[in-house]
Amino acid sequence: MTILRSALYMPGINKKAMDKALKLDCDAVIFDLEDAVDASRKEEARQLVKRQIENNDYAPRKVVVRVNDLNTKWGAFDVAAVANSRIQAILLPKVSEIRDVNRMVQSLDAHESDLPLWIMVETPLAIININELAAHPRVAVLVMGTSDLAVDLGVQHTEDRWNMDYSLQRSVLGAKAFGKKILDGVHLDFRDTNFLKSLCLQGKTLGFDGKTLIHPGQISIANEAFSPSEADREWAQRIIEAWELAQASGSGVVEVDGRLVESLHVDEAKRVLSAPPNRADKKS
Repeated sequence: MTILRSALYMPGINKKAMDKALKLDCDAVIFDLEDAVDASRKEEARQLVKRQIENNDYAPRKVVVRVNDLNTKWGAFDVAAVANSRIQAILLPKVSEIRDVNRMVQSLDAHESDLPLWIMVETPLAIININELAAHPRVAVLVMGTSDLAVDLGVQHTEDRWNMDYSLQRSVLGAKAFGKKILDGVHLDFRDTNFLKSLCLQGKTLGFDGKTLIHPGQISIANEAFSPSEADREWAQRIIEAWELAQASGSGVVEVDGRLVESLHVDEAKRVLSAPPNRADKKS
């Protein structure tokens, strides 16, 4: 079971930050060669990320590299540098149409690499084409780029994100329809932890599997929000026990605290119990 509660962006030009990630409790680190690196330092960052991956073991964290768009002069060189390295995926930015995905797959195939793709959903056209993008067999994870999307839509960030509801929900539907993971976008004001908590809980309620982050201080909040609480786990255990007892007695009807329990609820309970526990509950 792939756990992606927290995926932390790391500037590909910052070795100190990438070293620090070896001890962080995030589920994935994303070494960023795109937005986080100035044009004058792209080559330097690419070589630094390549050495960082070669010389360090980030397990159990997943390592993902966000490359530059293949339409830029850096994209193809980024892919060549990491296509056969010890990473779990390439994150492709500026995806709008299926041809963007196919072009990246062709580039990886040329390097005899079968790396999965994570794709950024950060343009209005990507939202429109979300089903086709999510259905692609090479795409493993969808990542919301809410900052770029807000700019393209001409909207401001709001706490309830009502002006992005359609885009977020459509993206989640597309991902879930094709069995793909989907991560919510970043929260730029990393000092406002209450706002972040609210966004994480909202994202979980919408169906996101986790959240992308920009600061180590955000990790524990995302992990807590996207992990089952102790109360969730206790409820799941009761559902499973009641179901097993009913099955053993030949009963087709199960009730727990006045609620009808069906097989789909048992499946969900098993999913809850298989997820990492909420560490905040364990410390309290």
